[in-house]
Amino acid sequence: MGDGGTTPSILDLGPQALIVARLAEEVGEEQLDAVTPCPEYAVRHLLGHLAGLATAFRDAGRKDLGATTDTAPTSQLPDVTPGWRAELPKVLGELAEAWRDPAAWTGETRAGGVDLPGEVAGIVAADELVVHGWDLARATGRPYAPDAAALNAAYAMLAPTAGDPDRGIFGPAVPVPEGAPLLDRVIGLSGRDPGWAPTG
Repeated sequence: MGDGGTTPSILDLGPQALIVARLAEEVGEEQLDAVTPCPEYAVRHLLGHLAGLATAFRDAGRKDLGATTDTAPTSQLPDVTPGWRAELPKVLGELAEAWRDPAAWTGETRAGGVDLPGEVAGIVAADELVVHGWDLARATGRPYAPDAAALNAAYAMLAPTAGDPDRGIFGPAVPVPEGAPLLDRVIGLSGRDPGWAPTG
């Protein structure tokens, strides 16, 4: 993303964070135990994961390293807290604000217990918001149109690993038809079936 100079290019995570916040706001209490495209997560766990990752990447952007940035996302099953409806949009907004600071995109930081260049961590945050936004929309039957800049960043991050058997947190890429929409390609690259829908 850099331009070859000392000032990094900055991706505004605000639009995508707002899309996720609005999707979360529309979740009904009766949907909290619904299935999601993440086999181990119900909607409540997905929302808890979103809150945790938003906190971690907020602090990663601030270079405020500690418990929130050192904990692996798989260390425990996340869940919503009693105040999640107020807390999730708040921390998503704080995440976006943290990454509007050019300093967030420079130097080294940490998220999920992994040390990363700031520039890489910002793109990982964008990918997490895009993919988990899709998870939430699919699980709750909502339309989903992610922010174009965040979607493009997610694709640029995921595409080079498509044929790699060791893709870390991502499962094997799911093939999608040639000419599929970019969102479908990103979802396939994340190891999900773009055609996933809840059954029953």
